[in-house]
Amino acid sequence: MRITKMIAVVAFAVFGFTQISAQNADAKITLTKIVETSADDVWAELRKLDNIDKISSFVGKVEFTGPKGIGGSRVCIAPDGQGKFKENIIAFDDAARSYSYAVVEGVPATGMVNNFKVVDLGYQKSMIVWTGNYDAFVENPQMTEEQFSGFLNQACSEMMANVALAATK
Repeated sequence: MRITKMIAVVAFAVFGFTQISAQNADAKITLTKIVETSADDVWAELRKLDNIDKISSFVGKVEFTGPKGIGGSRVCIAPDGQGKFKENIIAFDDAARSYSYAVVEGVPATGMVNNFKVVDLGYQKSMIVWTGNYDAFVENPQMTEEQFSGFLNQACSEMMANVALAATK
């Protein structure tokens, strides 16, 4: 019994505090994905920045300019070529395995900043955490805020699943 309690305390200390530091409490949306491989392997895939068209069915082409880190910019073009959105990389930290990007054009929201982070869970397991936040939804005839939230959930869940798949190959 004593060993079980000790394991539980250690697990809480390691995983409980990791969860807290990995997530943004103010985020409108937080998604997580547990991956059965090391955080380094997952980060190696996620940090590429210019391959969104390979991990998202919502992006047919990506045009990346600037450095692969802070100051980089990507324009993601829909598969049919009709829609696009622009993102600027505003934070990038290899040591913390995280990056943040501001969506500056093409979405019905102002002040949108999103973050990807890879958390090392030990024992060849990791967790991808995506947080999304924006200041205000911009009313428009094409979608409601609920539909926008649904789109973000679907698109980011798909990207995280595809990053996980690529990292475990």
